[in-house]
Amino acid sequence: MTDAGDTMDAVGGGPGALPRFDRYRALFDAMDEGFCIIRFLDGPHGPLSDYVHVEANAAYALNAGIPDVVGQRLRTMVPDEADAWLARYGEVLRTGTPIRFEQELVATRRVLDVSAFRVGPPEDRLVAVLFKDATARRRAEEALEARVSAALAERRLLANLVDGSDAFVQVIDMDGRWRAINKAAAIEFERIYGVRPEVGLRAADLLADRPDQARKVAAVWERALAGEPFVEVDVFGDPDRDQRAYEMRYNVLRDDEGRQIGAYQFVYDVTERLAEQTRLAEAEEALRQAQKMEAVGQLTGGLAHDFNNLLAGISGALEMIGVRLAQGRGADVDRYLTAAQSATRRAAALTHRLLAFSRRQTLSPSAIVINNLLPDLIELVRRTVGPQFVVETAASAGLWTTLVDANQLENAILNLCINARDAMPDGGRITIETANKWLDLRTAVERGLDPGQYVTVSVSDTGTGIEKELLDRVFDPFFTTKPIGEGTGLGLSMVYGFARQSHGHVRLYSEVGQGTTVCIYLPRHVGEADGPADTVAMPEAAGDDGRGTILVVDDEPTVRMLVVDALADRGYACVEAADGPSGLRLLEATAGIDLLITDVGLPGGMNGRQVADAARAMRPGLRVLFITGYAENAVLNHGHISPGMEVLTKPFAVEELAGRVARLLR
Repeated sequence: MTDAGDTMDAVGGGPGALPRFDRYRALFDAMDEGFCIIRFLDGPHGPLSDYVHVEANAAYALNAGIPDVVGQRLRTMVPDEADAWLARYGEVLRTGTPIRFEQELVATRRVLDVSAFRVGPPEDRLVAVLFKDATARRRAEEALEARVSAALAERRLLANLVDGSDAFVQVIDMDGRWRAINKAAAIEFERIYGVRPEVGLRAADLLADRPDQARKVAAVWERALAGEPFVEVDVFGDPDRDQRAYEMRYNVLRDDEGRQIGAYQFVYDVTERLAEQTRLAEAEEALRQAQKMEAVGQLTGGLAHDFNNLLAGISGALEMIGVRLAQGRGADVDRYLTAAQSATRRAAALTHRLLAFSRRQTLSPSAIVINNLLPDLIELVRRTVGPQFVVETAASAGLWTTLVDANQLENAILNLCINARDAMPDGGRITIETANKWLDLRTAVERGLDPGQYVTVSVSDTGTGIEKELLDRVFDPFFTTKPIGEGTGLGLSMVYGFARQSHGHVRLYSEVGQGTTVCIYLPRHVGEADGPADTVAMPEAAGDDGRGTILVVDDEPTVRMLVVDALADRGYACVEAADGPSGLRLLEATAGIDLLITDVGLPGGMNGRQVADAARAMRPGLRVLFITGYAENAVLNHGHISPGMEVLTKPFAVEELAGRVARLLR
C-alpha cells in the first residue's frame, strides 16, 4: 500500500494558502531583481517568531548568493541576524506599509537593496520581498565618500570623482551652495526644472520663481545639513515639464578633523522600478480576486442547485398535504410528510457539510488514541460499502494520542471510505491505516504544515484514481468527478475543513488506474487519552415522566413555537422569551424552572452562553440545552461546556429534542 505520509503532493487551499503564480512564473524568473515570498510562523520564541521561504525566483540565488532557499527557515539560515529581519518584515505584515532599505549580509558581505510589501490580508502571514545586489554601488559610494573627505580642498578631483558615478551626485556646503555636481545630475536638473546648476550657485536662487519647488528641494537638504544621514524616495520636477520618482541617499560631508562642512547626495531615477512593482502588485491582486470570485461562484452555484431541489421537495410536499386535507383524503398525507422530512434531513446534512468545510462546525475535542475507534468503525464501514469490498486496517503500534472530536473523525473516515467504494465499481480493497509521523522542516513545508509530531489516519483504495489536472480541485466545494446526481461534491471539502479546524491538514495522492490515498494529519497531543465521560450526579428533578417547567429563549418565533408545542404535548410547562434579557427576567420572576433551552445566537446584547452563565449564577445547577443553527464554536468554548449542559444543532427531530430534555431532567 502507498505510504500516504511520505508521498503526498501539496494540494488544498484556504486561508493562509500561497496564491498561485503559475501564470506569472516566466515574468518572475525573467526579473533581474531577486524575488521571494515568506510566510511568518509561530514558534518556540513566540508568535511570528520565524518565517519560511515559500517562493523564490531564479534571480534570488544570483543576488543573495543563497541557493535552494525555498523551504528554509530564517532562524536556521541566519540565527544571529533573525531578530533584525523579523522586526522589519513583521512591521510590514502588521501594518501593510511597504518598506525600503539596504542590508549587508554578514555571511556573504553582499549589500542588498531590499523592498518588501504584504501579500493579501494579514491573516495569510505572507510578505513579498524584492531585492537586487547593490554591493558594487555601495562600495563605489563608500570609496567616493572616503576620497571626497580626503581631498575636499581639491575641487577638480571632487568633480572628477562624482562624474565617474552612474548616479546623480551633488555636494553642497553649509550655505547650500554647490561645491560639486556631476554631469548627469546637472543634465537631469536642467531637464526637469529648465535651469542649469553650476558650482557656487544655490538651488533656492535658481528656483526663486517657483517657490513650492524651491521649498521642497531645500527641505531635504536641510535634513542632511542638520547632520541626518537618510534615504528617501520622492517625486521632483516642474509639473509643467516632467516629474520623476527619485531615490535619494543623503549623507554628511566632514573635513579631515571630523567637522561638518556640508552634505552630499547620490540620486537614482526609480520611476520605472516603482511602476513595475505596482504592476506586479496589481497582477497579484487581480489573480487573487479572480480565484476568490471563481470559488464564490462555484460555491453559490452549488448551493443554489442543491437547496432549490430540496426546497422544491419540501414546498411541493406541503402544498400537496394542503390539497389532500382539503379533499378529505387524509390517508395520502403520510407519503408527503415522509417526502418533506426526507428533504429536510438532506438539507440539514448539506449545511452540516458546508459548516465542516468552512471550519465552523461545533467540535467537542477529546484526547483519544485513534486505534481505539477502529474496531467498531470497521464494522460500520463494512456494512456501508457492501460485501464485494475487502476492508482492512494497518494500525500502528504505540500510536500517539491526538486531540480531536471522535464523532467527526469517524464521519470523515466514513466519507473517505464511501468515496473509495464509489471509485471501485467492480469491487476492490479499502485500507485504513494509522501511523505516527515526525515531519522535518522540508517535509512540513511540502505538506503545508508546521514541523513537528503528527498522528495520521489514511484511507487507500485500488480504484480508478484521479487525473493529475484535477488534483488541485478535489477539495473545492461542490466539485465532483462522479456523474450528475451521484455526489454532492462536499465529501472531501468537509474532510478538509474538519482537518483544518482540528489544527491539522489533509493530503491526497492519486494515480489513474492505481488508486487513491487520502491522509489526515492531526497534531500529537502530549498526555494520556481521556477516559469515558464522567456521569455527573444531578438532583432529582420534577421533569421525570414529562413533568417540569422549561424556559425557552429563541429569537425565531417559528422555532420557539415548535419547541414549546412539542414539549407541551409531552406534558412539560413552558415559558418563552425572544432574547436573553427578557429570558433572565422571566427566570427571576418564575419559580420552579428546571431547564433552560436557549439559542446560541441571540439579539439584545447577550448570546446564549452569556444567558446560560447568568442564569446559573441566579440558580446554580440549572440544566441548559443550547440549540443552534450555526456553529458559534468560540461562544461554546470549542465544545468544552460545563456538566449539565448539552448542545443540539438545528434542524433537529422532535423526538431528538424530547430525548435530550428527558435526559437532562432525569
